[in-house]
Amino acid sequence: MMAIFKKTILICYLICGILIPEGVKAEKKHPFHLSSTEVEYNAKSLTLEVSCRIFTDDFETVLAKNFRQKVDLSAATQHKAMEELVKKYVLTNLAFQGNGKALALTYVGFERDNEAIVVYVETEPVKSLKKLETTNTILYDLFDDQTNIVHFTVGGNRKSAKLDYPNRRLNTDF
Repeated sequence: MMAIFKKTILICYLICGILIPEGVKAEKKHPFHLSSTEVEYNAKSLTLEVSCRIFTDDFETVLAKNFRQKVDLSAATQHKAMEELVKKYVLTNLAFQGNGKALALTYVGFERDNEAIVVYVETEPVKSLKKLETTNTILYDLFDDQTNIVHFTVGGNRKSAKLDYPNRRLNTDF
């Protein structure tokens, strides 16, 4: 009886390994493509403090694709080299306009948090934020089903919105 059970399990593994295409196997591991961005207005420094949470496997794939090199965001020995790639990518794919004026972004750094990479940036000061235009194309160059969720906190007021590929911009009034 045990031999039949072992053969059945072996056949199931073989069928799954042979008949399921590679793309489908990857989708089962990670069936949706999502990033989350927190934007908080700091009334003392008058800056937007931004953190982007991106799945590590997706982020490593897009960085490798764009910069044509091996990417390992978890290796401590590679952290300094990876900082440059992360900085270039995020500053290219994330932008803000406060009250109609483009806001310069300063890259702060990144860290690993479980299955995600959290990237930190900060804007230049903007007085009395009333309108904010956010452009977010993170992972759009990798997935055509990407969703980027953005949470805003200004003066204790929290708003959330989402961008589904190919939509790139959000306009938020406070």
